[in-house]
Amino acid sequence: MSNLNAEIETPVSNTNTLLSARELTCIREERVLFEALELNISAGDIVQIEGPNGAGKTSLLRILAGLSQPYDGTIYFQDKAVAEQREAFHQNLLYLGHLPGVKGEMTAQENLEFNLALHGLSSDTAEATLAEVNLLGFEDALASHLSAGQHRRISLARLWQSQHKVWILDEPFTAIDKLGVEKLEQLFVQHADNGGCVILTTHQDLSLPAERVKKVTLAYRFY
Repeated sequence: MSNLNAEIETPVSNTNTLLSARELTCIREERVLFEALELNISAGDIVQIEGPNGAGKTSLLRILAGLSQPYDGTIYFQDKAVAEQREAFHQNLLYLGHLPGVKGEMTAQENLEFNLALHGLSSDTAEATLAEVNLLGFEDALASHLSAGQHRRISLARLWQSQHKVWILDEPFTAIDKLGVEKLEQLFVQHADNGGCVILTTHQDLSLPAERVKKVTLAYRFY
């Protein structure tokens, strides 16, 4: 591969490709974050995007999710260009950004019900789902009265109901305690084992076995 600023480790090989990128180049404020990047993400993959601040991790996630456009290159979903099947791709995508997107004037349960509805998921079991992220007992509390970690857990709770094949998560472990991180990692493995894929950024090491994780390492470029 000709890309000089990304090191890609692929310990897991799978021919059932869900998401791929060809010749992907991203330029922000006249600086090349990465160029000619090649990615193949298959069903069963857990992919960690790593690198220093400013290397382009969030930019890469947003491009993969279709929220930003690359300077050059193409994103494919199941071997067909996303541009030709945006609706089908979005039906199979769950993206959680760095910010939790919680509305302070709504309760924890109302926030979760709203987020689930936005993604076409059932809100009938929202209260039970909050128990998965240790928010049972806070379902009727206004989000404005809750901590940053509780905001993050409201956002993450929808993962337990998601039927989307592709999960793209920007710093999902932010403000989450050790037990919460372990539970999320178990969920990622379960989702991958069920034929999905997980693409995430995190500043901490995953405790999963090395053979379960594909790593994409971006380097900071000064030009």
